[in-house]
Amino acid sequence: MSPKEPTGALTVAGSEWSSARPMIVAEIGTGHGGDKAKAYELIDAAAESGADCAKFQIVYADEILHPETGFVTLPGGSVRLYDRFRELELDPSFYADMSAYCAKRGILFLCSPFGIRSARELRALAPSFAKIASPELNHFPLLAEVSTYGVPMALSSGVSRLSDIERALEATEGAPGRILLHCVTSYPAPEEDYNLRVLGNLSRIFGIPVGVSDHSLDPVLVPALAITQGAAMVEKHICLSRLDPGLDDPVALPPDQFARMVKAIREAAANPAPVLQGLADEYGEDKVNAVLGNGIKRLAPSERANYGRTNRSLHYAKSLAQGHILGPEDVKILRTEKVLSPGLPPEHLETVVGCALARATENGAGLAWEDLLSRPSPR
Repeated sequence: MSPKEPTGALTVAGSEWSSARPMIVAEIGTGHGGDKAKAYELIDAAAESGADCAKFQIVYADEILHPETGFVTLPGGSVRLYDRFRELELDPSFYADMSAYCAKRGILFLCSPFGIRSARELRALAPSFAKIASPELNHFPLLAEVSTYGVPMALSSGVSRLSDIERALEATEGAPGRILLHCVTSYPAPEEDYNLRVLGNLSRIFGIPVGVSDHSLDPVLVPALAITQGAAMVEKHICLSRLDPGLDDPVALPPDQFARMVKAIREAAANPAPVLQGLADEYGEDKVNAVLGNGIKRLAPSERANYGRTNRSLHYAKSLAQGHILGPEDVKILRTEKVLSPGLPPEHLETVVGCALARATENGAGLAWEDLLSRPSPR
């Protein structure tokens, strides 16, 4: 085992971030639950733990899910996932306050949009950069929109294949800088699924710096190993307690564990070789080699069942009759999740709009080629 060469640098807010100086992102996400005081406390925890950046999510349920997506089990019981997202919708002023408070605490503000509305609200905040979450890597209208904002973009690549990453990078060529975050879309993600040797390969294939968005439970193993493989950024969820009710709190790090992670990352950046050996001594060489993997980019075992469901596809916004001519308002680019049937990939949106339905369709169903007649000829 030996450390890998750096995968390049990303310039954000006038600073260069690389494996010698990696950006550490504390993913607050929606863990604040809309409580401004708790959000400030989470930013404080991120800053005091040594993070460089605090990240949020601008959520509008209609941009992400169909109302019939299904249920999620939370500490308080089973709730409709769509309703849970509706509870997380906030006035844009909330995020403006978070951005200002991050500046006050001396850390960067980062945010993920999930559709055009949330993206334009993010643009109004004049962010220094933006993040596209793994499920939106194939949301091409969103990618095209954000790439015009003149800010660097972090693109998370969980539940994706090489061809998916290539299309996303083609769609964001207008951005002034990009970093690709290797990710495993499973909560929690097994450390052995991370295949961190892929980092250098991804950077060489696509010519951009890479990092890791980590959903594993261990505070040190994946983040520190990622730095020894050239990662320029590590993103991990932060919480005040894993017993809190946020959607991601069960896989987040409490402040003391987040600080432990930051320390390990900084040590790996300063001197990767002894850190790599120290991890092998602590966790065992077999475990470390399993986490490093073979470097071949494939869907991880724990996320294979999510492919086509966690990421976006075309769904009917309402029930429609046979013969109906599809308009833009009839089709949405949504996450399928567990209950609904996946639809065609989003790149076919312009093709299907204007086609007539060969049969009646159900509200929320995934759009399939067999649903359609050919596009009517202009008269």
